[in-house]
Amino acid sequence: MHNDSPAISIKSVWKIFGDKAEIALADIKQNNLGKSEILNRYNCVVGVADVTFDVQPGEIFCVMGLSGSGKSTLVRHINRLLEPTAGSIHVNGKDVMSLNQTELRNYRNEHIAMVFQNFALMPHRSVLDNIAMPLEIRGFNKNKRLKIAQENLDMVELTGWGNKFAHELSGGMQQRVGLARALASDPEVLLMDEPFSALDPLIRRQLQDEFMKLSSVMKKTTVFITHDLDEAVRIGDRIAIMRDGRLVQVGTPEEIVMQPADDYVSDFVAGISRLKVVKAHAVMQAATEQNFTDTKAPTFKEDDNLSTLITAAIDYHGPLRVTDDKGRTVGSIDRADLLKTVIEGTETS
Repeated sequence: MHNDSPAISIKSVWKIFGDKAEIALADIKQNNLGKSEILNRYNCVVGVADVTFDVQPGEIFCVMGLSGSGKSTLVRHINRLLEPTAGSIHVNGKDVMSLNQTELRNYRNEHIAMVFQNFALMPHRSVLDNIAMPLEIRGFNKNKRLKIAQENLDMVELTGWGNKFAHELSGGMQQRVGLARALASDPEVLLMDEPFSALDPLIRRQLQDEFMKLSSVMKKTTVFITHDLDEAVRIGDRIAIMRDGRLVQVGTPEEIVMQPADDYVSDFVAGISRLKVVKAHAVMQAATEQNFTDTKAPTFKEDDNLSTLITAAIDYHGPLRVTDDKGRTVGSIDRADLLKTVIEGTETS
């Protein structure tokens, strides 16, 4: 697979629950009916409505929305726990919908792994045996699977806990075991359905940090479901926001916060601090070596965040210099630019 081809490609996926799903879909396409009309007319529920997106190799792609928006329904199509009513799903070039039962089992065991909100650990098995389970299913001998399980246990920082049972671990530890089990089979794709939302805020933040650290090393393509925008902004390379089964907006955290597509997204991002999300390139005025003459100005990269820039502007009263990755001056930022961004959240141009 080439780097320029997506790891996951979802095209025009629909999921309608109910006996008359096919007829309901035809009516939606012909007459543009809404969810409530479909429910009344056909007793069918629209779970996912005409969703299309790509996920790039190694990307953390967050899908978020309120309860009932369709995000968990959507992610279950990628490993075919749910069959779509219509649409196509490709993972690393493989047509997931064309797999027979044997191929599907192999695909789930070897190529894709899922981490759920509830930890789903086997109570009668030790922590190590829980982690080794996917390898046992694949027929690895005991020594090899326990060795791999131990490596993954160390990776999630639970060294020494391998012989304990699930009930002896805290919720945060159990979720780490769930993550280690998912990673043990060395999948190409990780599906994570609100994995940290059952945990208290402090533990949740620690696990987010650890997951980000692991991701930067392992570069696993990840689809991460969450209802928490702070979490999505923190860990996502890109975010997709869902409402009533549809994708409302897809973009980087910065794009979502700075340029919300509609009032629904605006309401979502209203409480988010822009300090860590907004980058210099979104705030700066265009400048060149010729017209930026202040030789003493502090220099920043295009992806330095607002918080860093504000800290510098406290000490330095003139405009700040922004350079590209080759060190060339591309922009300047003064205090007015920073203030406007903090207050209004709109891009200066």
